[in-house]
Amino acid sequence: MYRDDTDEKILGFLRDDSRESFVVIGKKLKLSESAVRRRVKNMVNNGVIEKFTIEEQNASAIVLVSVDSSIDTSKVSVKLTKLNAVKTVYEITGQYDISVIIKAPNITEINACIDDLRKIPGVIDTNTVIILRTIR
Repeated sequence: MYRDDTDEKILGFLRDDSRESFVVIGKKLKLSESAVRRRVKNMVNNGVIEKFTIEEQNASAIVLVSVDSSIDTSKVSVKLTKLNAVKTVYEITGQYDISVIIKAPNITEINACIDDLRKIPGVIDTNTVIILRTIR
């Protein structure tokens, strides 16, 4: 199936946020909601979009972070919240200054997030714990 630039943009919006409404996508592209809906339907019918799924996040980690004492911990915390796989950031007491909860589809993405976390100015040490199982 032929896909034009508009179809590619629609796919991009859906990849970034699959919950984004056709109305919102239409406004971004200066199209009507029905035009976006028709294009998505065509892409489904032609196999471009095979399914709508929920990505289950199967890997989790807790990362304990030490912050350089000359850097404001809250500034580091704010930067941590902007990383993709970071779900929760806690400022804590004890040997470490921050505890970060990371969730991602796989360990590779957990590692990528940890690599990004370590590059944040002020982060001087980390201790990572991979979560094996959650008991409820």
